[in-house]
Amino acid sequence: MDFVKEFSVQKLLTTHVNDRLLHIPSPPEYVYVRGRVPPRDTKCLAVVGSRKYTNYAKQVTEHLIGGLHGYPICIISGLAIGVDTLAHTTALENHLTSVAVPGSGLNDDVLYPTRNKSLAHAILNAGGALISEFEPTFTATPWSFPQRNRLMAGMSDAVLLIEAGEKSGTLITARLAADYNREVLVVPGNIFSENSKGVHQFLKLGATPVTSPDDIISILGLTPTDTTPLFEHSYTEEEFAVISLLTTPTDSNSLIQQLPYPPHESLTLLMKMSLRGTIREDNGLFYKI
Repeated sequence: MDFVKEFSVQKLLTTHVNDRLLHIPSPPEYVYVRGRVPPRDTKCLAVVGSRKYTNYAKQVTEHLIGGLHGYPICIISGLAIGVDTLAHTTALENHLTSVAVPGSGLNDDVLYPTRNKSLAHAILNAGGALISEFEPTFTATPWSFPQRNRLMAGMSDAVLLIEAGEKSGTLITARLAADYNREVLVVPGNIFSENSKGVHQFLKLGATPVTSPDDIISILGLTPTDTTPLFEHSYTEEEFAVISLLTTPTDSNSLIQQLPYPPHESLTLLMKMSLRGTIREDNGLFYKI
């Protein structure tokens, strides 16, 4: 789904975006932003991991981020293929604000990776943001990704390492987080898996193991009394018609045939509901949330 409202790129003083960035070495004076910056009292959790993740990493990401639903937590990641994509997508599905920090400029024609442009648009439409210290027309380079990692670590209260090989570039963000005195959280992995070697390096160095969403909530200094409703269960007549049909996962063609609206209006309705997180699409099927 590539529908996106008009979100122009703004050049903002770093102090107007994230105070935490002021406390890293050589902080950028300005950053570029598309979308809405999270409120200052929002807790920020950077989630990083392997490009080629295992099914275990997928389950872990969905379990841990899904358990943060309802808390004032923003999920930050790099928009990359792999765990980054999982983190952003799961955040959107659970009505958590998401911020993407790509290794490129923010204009659509250079946004990297190209295949995640639709995801970037979904982040914007859900009230999140894209942030970069590079000019809007900047094309990603091999050196720009390690440089953007310092923003991810700097913006965050904690960095969660899901899965990483022994020489994974993902480890750069975790090392920077440690250098910046941020909490480094890691998910213990299979001791026989190459994708766990980088994670276990940090465990040996004293990183905090995470096995449940409650671990993250506690480390971020939140309690159950901090939960706030991020949306209300109130639907328009058209949305209620869709919700009523989703007693089981259903494909779009079946939904469009059953809805009492013209096909193009039904398709637009499904698209908007999916972008807002009212319903979820996975492998061609729509689910009620």
